[in-house]
Amino acid sequence: MCGIVGYTGGRQAAPIVLDGLTKLEYRGYDSAGVAISGDGGDIDIVKAKGKLKVLCDLTDGGKKLNGLCGIGHTRWATHGEPSQNNAHPHCNDDKTIVAVHNGIIENYTQLKAKLIRRGYTFYSETDTEVATKLVDYYYRKYNEPLKAISEFALHVRGSYALAVLFKDFPGEIFAIRKDSPMVIGYTDGGAFLASDVPAILKYTRNIYYTDNHEIVLLSKEGVAFYNLDREEISKSATVISWDAEAAEKGGWEHFMLKEIHEQPDVVANTVNYFLHGDNLDLSELHLSDDYLKEIDRIVITGCGSAYHVGVVAQYVFEDLARLPVTVEIASEFRYRNPVLTGRELVIVISQSGETADSLAALREMKARGVKTLAVVNVLGSSIAREADSVLYTKAGPEISVATTKAYSSQLIAMYLVALKLAKLRGTISEEYFSTLKKELTLLPEKIKTVLENKSVIQKFASEMVDKEDVFFIGRGIDYATCIESSLKLKEISYIHSEAYAAGELKHGTISLIENGTLVFGILTQKALVEKTVSNLVETASRGAYIAVLADENVDGIPVKFDKVFRIPHTDGHFSASLAVISMQLFSYYLSVLRGNDVDKPRNLAKSVTVE
Repeated sequence: MCGIVGYTGGRQAAPIVLDGLTKLEYRGYDSAGVAISGDGGDIDIVKAKGKLKVLCDLTDGGKKLNGLCGIGHTRWATHGEPSQNNAHPHCNDDKTIVAVHNGIIENYTQLKAKLIRRGYTFYSETDTEVATKLVDYYYRKYNEPLKAISEFALHVRGSYALAVLFKDFPGEIFAIRKDSPMVIGYTDGGAFLASDVPAILKYTRNIYYTDNHEIVLLSKEGVAFYNLDREEISKSATVISWDAEAAEKGGWEHFMLKEIHEQPDVVANTVNYFLHGDNLDLSELHLSDDYLKEIDRIVITGCGSAYHVGVVAQYVFEDLARLPVTVEIASEFRYRNPVLTGRELVIVISQSGETADSLAALREMKARGVKTLAVVNVLGSSIAREADSVLYTKAGPEISVATTKAYSSQLIAMYLVALKLAKLRGTISEEYFSTLKKELTLLPEKIKTVLENKSVIQKFASEMVDKEDVFFIGRGIDYATCIESSLKLKEISYIHSEAYAAGELKHGTISLIENGTLVFGILTQKALVEKTVSNLVETASRGAYIAVLADENVDGIPVKFDKVFRIPHTDGHFSASLAVISMQLFSYYLSVLRGNDVDKPRNLAKSVTVE
């Protein structure tokens, strides 16, 4: 949620800041603004409600704002409605201190009351204005930016990535973070900060990942890092391997469509990174074979699509490795008092590695002394750094808010861990182990086959464009695919959709079926097909329109069903990796046909860094 970009160096700052903000539009926002420090340190602030284009038009792409140092922000409204007044940047009364902020200041009402008692007034409803004036209060008290920011950090509760301009220190940006992402970049003659790498990758590949409560000073001479005691600390840069073009549309109509079509490659990349010929190598996890043999339970936690990956993994882990698995929604798990023995492995799944509830759940588990494994896509992210062990997926940058390729690469990562555990625990034969490894290597080509038949899905979407209620039903792994399929449809098409374990329909939900209601059945688990078909027949008798997505080897589908789609056969443990592709395409085409902004669906953000 929200995006921050900052630049200081030898070039006009505003065009660079605005360009960076366009790379962060996927994070979700409702207003935008920039603050540019001109000659002599005077700071110009321009803000606008709505899309970034409005701000770009106001400033002629930034050309109207002179100055070599600036910060910018795309705001997702939390405190106060979307408006120009509430948009960032925010400033003190005389505009000598200006700041942008991501996150939530939890004790802002108490801080605001304290500042009012000291004579401060407020023009907005935001916690960020409170944060800015708190920095101002401590700067007036100590007359030193690092001290002001360290005192700010000691007195606020919540999450923040804060970037501040001081008129008294032209050409410099001061920043600090806690639980909200912020990366720093530097190249000859310029320093950059941003909420995510794509915003600045055009300018530098040398990226510093900041830790909680680290203060950063950026100037054209370089970047310096300090702890809260204002002692300088050393950090090493990470060189980003993927190029800027990977975060561009490359001629595709939408990022989502591009990323759907990248799935054969990202699945192959993830498989091939860990599977070398006949050797499954997960040594980078730094989890010993002895430890993996001794765990007696696995707990998987995540949010949204990451949670859905965990639901698929539950079936795969339990069936292959014969380990009990529980899957927890992170926002619930973090507030529970679960019974833990210390012999569990907690797997935290997050595409961004910054998901607030997942990060909090991870920290709770670590505080209890439970071993944690992170499955993330972003190098150097908070969850990756704080987990005991990390497995990086190989999806590359994912820009569209609705995840597709990151979800697919997370599935592969979980399959690989399940195979490793099954092999170590001796719960599958060597022959079947080899068969499963071979099947993983074949998945990319089978995904390509699904994509080659996309026109059939596109045509079907055009026939269903007026539907307002859709139900997905399945059993076992097919049910896990249903909940992800339903989420995709909801988040980008705005069609009401539900997913149910097929056997639950008769326990109340079937009362919602009306004449013409679309019911989508997923049938890839041979042992469960007959049961799911009987549930579909029940809905058909009540007037439902029945569509089925089935493994090509599945028989026994009644000819009276309205539409049947086939996907290539794979081992049933891996079927979600093929079935979900068709469902992604169905959601995508429905959204386009309904005229929605596919990459930036309403009310949603890519990285959910607040509770």
